[in-house]
Amino acid sequence: MSDVTSPPSHLLLFDGVCNLCDSSVQFVLKHDRKGIIHFASIQSEVGSRLYRQHGLDPEHPHSMLFISPKGVFKESDAALEIAGHLGGLWSLLKIFKFIPRALRDQAYLFVASNRYRWFGQKDACALPRPEWRHRFLS
Repeated sequence: MSDVTSPPSHLLLFDGVCNLCDSSVQFVLKHDRKGIIHFASIQSEVGSRLYRQHGLDPEHPHSMLFISPKGVFKESDAALEIAGHLGGLWSLLKIFKFIPRALRDQAYLFVASNRYRWFGQKDACALPRPEWRHRFLS
């Protein structure tokens, strides 16, 4: 796992005990061909600190947070921004930015508020595969 002395340019903070969030991270890892997106769970020390720094409560995570040179994105903006970085057909998902953010975020937050019930949760964050460990902040 990476050190935080030099933070990566693209960092995704995610709920490490959420099965849906973990599946989303696995998806990004498989489709981020350039390998530029790094990860930190909100439950980790660095993830919690960054989440709080951006006005969010790490004790009650409700949104992933994507930090990039273009800015800090949460909720549906984070998902669409990440899709744009995946390239290929995935970048076409950015077309959904034409939908007003309030509507997109309402749908995002509906899923987020039901994610544990629908997809379950773990007792602890899963360890990344060895070939991906360097993309996770400790």
